[in-house]
Amino acid sequence: MNYNKYGIASIEAIKLLNETTSLQPTEAWEIATKKIFGEATPSQKKPCPRSTFLAICETGKLKGVDPGNYTSSLKNKNYALQAINLLIETPELATNKIMLWHRIPGCENKTHNSQMDVVISLLNSSFFSYE
Repeated sequence: MNYNKYGIASIEAIKLLNETTSLQPTEAWEIATKKIFGEATPSQKKPCPRSTFLAICETGKLKGVDPGNYTSSLKNKNYALQAINLLIETPELATNKIMLWHRIPGCENKTHNSQMDVVISLLNSSFFSYE
């Protein structure tokens, strides 16, 4: 499956966390996005994909990542958790991130801000644990 740059950054950040156990998810995200987007660029600093990544890290469902409190963004955390549940129930939604986004209550008339790219890439990665 092809991912946009935020999906790629998510996978790169998880790889970093598995390679360097002293890194925290926030640090891994910063390193991965700096590499992909460039340091301090608007894309590197974009909060929605970052918060979504950190929210999924909080769940303890990513191999090599201890559960914890990594984000204060309740909205993006809610979106991420609901998207995970929707994808577990209906995996084919991974092929249509707009439809996935619109299935999240309250998002029917909104445009996603790369949150679904992060969710889909992590759920399709070998690092996600469905247990």
